[in-house]
Amino acid sequence: MFATELDYRMSVCQIHLCSLLIKEHFGDIVEKVCTHLIQNGAKPLRVAAQETGLKIDQVRKALCVLVQHNIASFGLHKRGFVEYAASVEQVLLLVRYPRYIYCAKTLYGDAGELIVEEILQHGQMRMSTVVGRVTQRLSEGGQSVTNDHVKGKMEDLINTHFLQRVPAPPPDNNKAAFPELTISERDLYRVPASIEVTRGESDTSKRKRSTEDSDPQSSSKRLKIDSEEHAADEGILWHLNFDRFHKYLLDHEIVQAVSRRIDWNAAEVVRTMLRISELSKGLEDKTSHPISLNDTMRNLPKENNMKFGVVEQYFKLLSDDQTSIVTKVGETGGGSYTLDFQNACKALVVSTIESVVQERFGSKSFRIFKTLLLKKYLEQKQVEEFALIPAKEAKELLYKMFSEHFVTMQEIPRTPDHAPSRTFFLFTVDVSQVSRMLLERCYKSLANVISRRAFETKENKRLIEKSQRVEAIAASLQSHGADQSQTAEVEDMITPLEKNQLEKYRSKMSKLEQSELQVDSTIFTLGNFLRLESDS
Repeated sequence: MFATELDYRMSVCQIHLCSLLIKEHFGDIVEKVCTHLIQNGAKPLRVAAQETGLKIDQVRKALCVLVQHNIASFGLHKRGFVEYAASVEQVLLLVRYPRYIYCAKTLYGDAGELIVEEILQHGQMRMSTVVGRVTQRLSEGGQSVTNDHVKGKMEDLINTHFLQRVPAPPPDNNKAAFPELTISERDLYRVPASIEVTRGESDTSKRKRSTEDSDPQSSSKRLKIDSEEHAADEGILWHLNFDRFHKYLLDHEIVQAVSRRIDWNAAEVVRTMLRISELSKGLEDKTSHPISLNDTMRNLPKENNMKFGVVEQYFKLLSDDQTSIVTKVGETGGGSYTLDFQNACKALVVSTIESVVQERFGSKSFRIFKTLLLKKYLEQKQVEEFALIPAKEAKELLYKMFSEHFVTMQEIPRTPDHAPSRTFFLFTVDVSQVSRMLLERCYKSLANVISRRAFETKENKRLIEKSQRVEAIAASLQSHGADQSQTAEVEDMITPLEKNQLEKYRSKMSKLEQSELQVDSTIFTLGNFLRLESDS
């Protein structure tokens, strides 16, 4: 099944955003091919070349890039030819790459950060290649690290399911016109045995090899062993498990939300529950498996000195909270509790929508909106009474939110003729509808931010290139031991006016990049809620 089979409801805003993202990351030709596949569905290679007006070799290379980065997939048509399709969801993940890299850095340090960065840059990579490049980059940055250290960090990422193997064709089917790409669940997170063996003996084997270099027999033996190890790693590619990163990001958002709503101790209890269930739950799961109070106590961080009675009280507080993020399901083990991810996502979305309403319409409109969320259905007169706002002002604010689709109206006729005088007009908030509307606006905002960033870069292109040349010359002089006066002379090639213009450009770019990450964070929150809602 193609990824695009799930993307029929994609909007014009989504397609435009995808086009901008692909162009920014991969260039014009890949953007043209990808946008065509998104708009027109799965196409064979020759048809895609004819319809885009590109050479068949250009389309082939563009498809290779898209497949390499998990954006395009291919399948066998019932008539026997291979066709290619592009996934909107995978394209939109390009915005989130900095967050994945930051997650890896937070959990596994500099080595983890560079491992994820390398794989994201190349789409799919062999473990040996990743380890070699990351070790070299860390060494060039002044850190003293070994291949074993980097390999260990990559294995940690695999064992915690942040990285997984890429499906591969069977050995006897790798040259077929349509190779069957498969991988068993058992092999998905399995590190090759030869990689694990070399992890513990790298430093020792280096010393052994240096003493054996003079012996031709041992040298040929070493070449044979090296080729065997290379062959063991050959064909085993790794890529990011985006769902696992999304689970981590969602867990972090839930913990932060509980911290804001109750306190940090309650958040620590929820964090511990999430840690217990992190590898046993999928992104589509709406609840965790039951977790006992005793298990939570055993897994709480040692520096957290909460007693059993205090933790029990926090569980009661969490289960009684109106958000219903934690639900009690039994009495075993001091009490069994589950985490309700659907309720957690709804609480996050409601909080996001409330922030938008307050910023866009003001505090009185926020009061009306909050009242409708609590009371579900209210007539206009009831809204005025519950929100404690004068009738004229309440009517104006209510209809303003209604006109912008933050509030909906439901008609309940008292007679079959639907006469307005004999009909109840009830105002309510449809959280799913508001979320979809905000998601569309987020896509549009993100496209505007990316377009503005491209415009600013184009406007300052000459100055940026000049600055880069000057920096390169200055760095070269410093590396060759030039004194400060020579370096300063080169740096003075940029005038004070140009320096001021560069500062303004960098300030604008920083703000735009920050805006991009914030909008993507909102897209992530809204998308999680709508995904779980659509499954229910």
